[in-house]
Amino acid sequence: MSIRSKAKRDARRKQQSRAPQRIVVAPRPGVEAHADLRDEAGELLGGIARREGEWVLGLDGRIVGGSESPATLLAMLRRAATMQREAGREVRLKFSDALRTAADEEARAQGLSFEEFEAQLDHRLRTGDADATPLAH
Repeated sequence: MSIRSKAKRDARRKQQSRAPQRIVVAPRPGVEAHADLRDEAGELLGGIARREGEWVLGLDGRIVGGSESPATLLAMLRRAATMQREAGREVRLKFSDALRTAADEEARAQGLSFEEFEAQLDHRLRTGDADATPLAH
């Protein structure tokens, strides 16, 4: 072995030891990922998936709740992204067209745009009023 190849190998090992180790979790069978919220390092903070016909919300690598309401889960994940940004953290939220379409359809069935639905949910969460009516614009 040449001195040069040993030096390259040592440099590569040193570089690899400095790089953060990322754990990649293989998707579970029957679970379709539809949204993810990541920090600036690319670490997964939260996401939305569809499992056995139910929309589920995951945080910190665990499923924390489920709902038949894609609009509610998308609005909650968008709210979490906003809260992270307000705390000074850079985050990136990506979601599938299928999730956005389902959320839009659900809001439209209530006579609202998704943005109106989201504002109504945000108002309810801030005030604690589960029976709040849509905000007047």
